[in-house]
Amino acid sequence: MENRITGIHHITVIAGDAQKNYEFYTGLLGLRFIKKTVNFDSPDVYHLYYSDETGSPGTILTFFIYPDARRSRRGSGEISSIKFSIAPSSIDYWIDRLSAKGIDVNYSDKRFGDEYITLFDPDGMKIELVADNSSIDLPGWSTGIIPREHSIKKFYGAAFSLFDTPKSIELLDHVMKLDFISKENKIIRFQAGEGVNRAFVDIVEDKHAPANSGTGFVHHLAWRTKDINSQSIWRENISAAGFNVTEIIDRCYFKSIYFREPGGILFEIATDGPGFSVDEEFDNLGSSLKLPPWYEERRDYIESILPPLSTK
Repeated sequence: MENRITGIHHITVIAGDAQKNYEFYTGLLGLRFIKKTVNFDSPDVYHLYYSDETGSPGTILTFFIYPDARRSRRGSGEISSIKFSIAPSSIDYWIDRLSAKGIDVNYSDKRFGDEYITLFDPDGMKIELVADNSSIDLPGWSTGIIPREHSIKKFYGAAFSLFDTPKSIELLDHVMKLDFISKENKIIRFQAGEGVNRAFVDIVEDKHAPANSGTGFVHHLAWRTKDINSQSIWRENISAAGFNVTEIIDRCYFKSIYFREPGGILFEIATDGPGFSVDEEFDNLGSSLKLPPWYEERRDYIESILPPLSTK
């Protein structure tokens, strides 16, 4: 059986204010806050996780919090938008909800046949809510604020803005074996995964100056693979294709490898498991600061330097 990328695992973004970030993604968009931890490579930085009810791969949006960082500059070599799936019957609900909350929204009839709503988060990251028939039966997360039937279900995909596209397309097509879908208005679309796990990547040629990292900048996109065995095969394949790929790194909730695609975007390939209940009970996900074992002896110091965050 051919080893395939089975979708998007998670997407990680840089944000500036932990409290505003939490309130926007839980209070406005209704995602579940499932993990409060730190950047494992820089423990003075929060790493906040949001997802559906269970923390399913394909629904996980995470943030590194840098309170003193400047706003990013848009340009080439970046993930220029992330896209969430909602039920087609939820378009009017979300337009009404966002407008009532004072959020500027833009509605478009169709792109690749699907309706979508565009908005921006507190750090200027572009979000699209897409009417996606494949997501109708997914559970999402009911907070009491967002009815379950209208909840965000999963990632629909992401858009890549690239100065030169051919080498990136070759990687996605010939090395990573994503499925080419079609081209529409100079947007080239690929699909990873199938059925309810499917996610789309839209490649857009962008001749602007390179994007500048900062708040609102997508730090990386993690592709999904089943387990460490399939991940090891991907590591060999990516390396054989001439990319500088890391060793397998333990992220406690999944295992990861990293490399940069030709346009400069950081890719990760992450395993489905072991998941987010390895250090918290399901009902208590996100309720306390969780640290990897190698940082536990520094807990008091780490807690003292992290910015305040109320998740009550």
